[in-house]
Amino acid sequence: RATMIFGLTGLLPLILVGLVPLITGDLPLSNITPLTPLAYDSIGQVIDGEWNLEGWKLMAGGLFIAAWSTYGFETAVCYTREFKNPKSDTFKAIFFSGLLCIAVFSLVPLAFQGHLGLGQLVERETLNSAGQVVAPAVYDGMLSAEIYSGMGVANVLAGILGGDSMFANVFVVMLVLALLLSVMTTMAGSSRTLYQGSIDGMLPGYLSKVNEQGAPTAAMWTNLIVNLVLLSMSDYVFLLAASNVGYIIFNFLNLNAGWIHRLDRPNWERPYRAPTVLIAIGTLLSYLNMVLMGMGANVWGKGTLMSGILLALLVIPIFIWRHYLVDKGVFPKAMREDMSLDENGGDIICRAGILPYLVVLTGILIVFYSSLLVADL
Repeated sequence: RATMIFGLTGLLPLILVGLVPLITGDLPLSNITPLTPLAYDSIGQVIDGEWNLEGWKLMAGGLFIAAWSTYGFETAVCYTREFKNPKSDTFKAIFFSGLLCIAVFSLVPLAFQGHLGLGQLVERETLNSAGQVVAPAVYDGMLSAEIYSGMGVANVLAGILGGDSMFANVFVVMLVLALLLSVMTTMAGSSRTLYQGSIDGMLPGYLSKVNEQGAPTAAMWTNLIVNLVLLSMSDYVFLLAASNVGYIIFNFLNLNAGWIHRLDRPNWERPYRAPTVLIAIGTLLSYLNMVLMGMGANVWGKGTLMSGILLALLVIPIFIWRHYLVDKGVFPKAMREDMSLDENGGDIICRAGILPYLVVLTGILIVFYSSLLVADL
């Protein structure tokens, strides 16, 4: 219930921000156009870019990092075991979460930029006698320093709704609550994932320990400690982008698992059977995500893509240790029952054949080629 209160408190203001400008018509077209990427001239000032390879690289970088928060709405399925009726509630949770995601990530940015404008140069950069930059150039609108740092976001949101400084303070509190909700959701969802991975025999066994309320406390503490260590070692934006590489890889495998699962188990009873067209669209989007990752990951720092891939590969020795050394190559009984496997991991006909391996190989080639395409930019 506390999470629900945090969620409503954080989301309602954002929904109002997205709807009010549409109702009042306060969206000047001049504040939204031209639809061009960001670029810099020879002296480092912001100008309208072009839709060339450099522009598409920047676009890919923006969409890549946006995937972390937009695709993250799928965390609703992490709580399937806790639903009153998982068969019907799981579909409802992910469907309405998706609708909310589309609404928020469409309306709020549109209202935000429509209110602020693209940004114009207010004051040129200040140089010393040696030609070194003493003070950076100052811009207004979306390019202002307050927006870039996030410190002025509450003031802008209050201004969109016509509020004063007191209204802005209320927005600050609501944004803090929204941030707490984000942290709680991320920690809870990832802890549940670690717990389930342990139950299925893929991650260390201690992660399956729960308290008297059934909360995966061992996974939660592990999650917290690892995050604190990583945050103390690196810039948080770089860390977010590098971890997002692993998330995109997971998303790619997940989207392709749908049609592979349907090939191998065509007659399984499914509480919800996705239309074939959705399976096909999801597969195409999985490869588009790999293109965005290959082209856009390094926008957030040199070496981001490779760092993220190395972080993702760390799960392989962990799986080998758990499955082959601890469990002697046999999956836990609960996992075998869920997947209708016999003791040796068989008992199903693998109709997909080598297709899963071709999927992985194709994904690797797409990432390699798309990153090579923009390597010199």
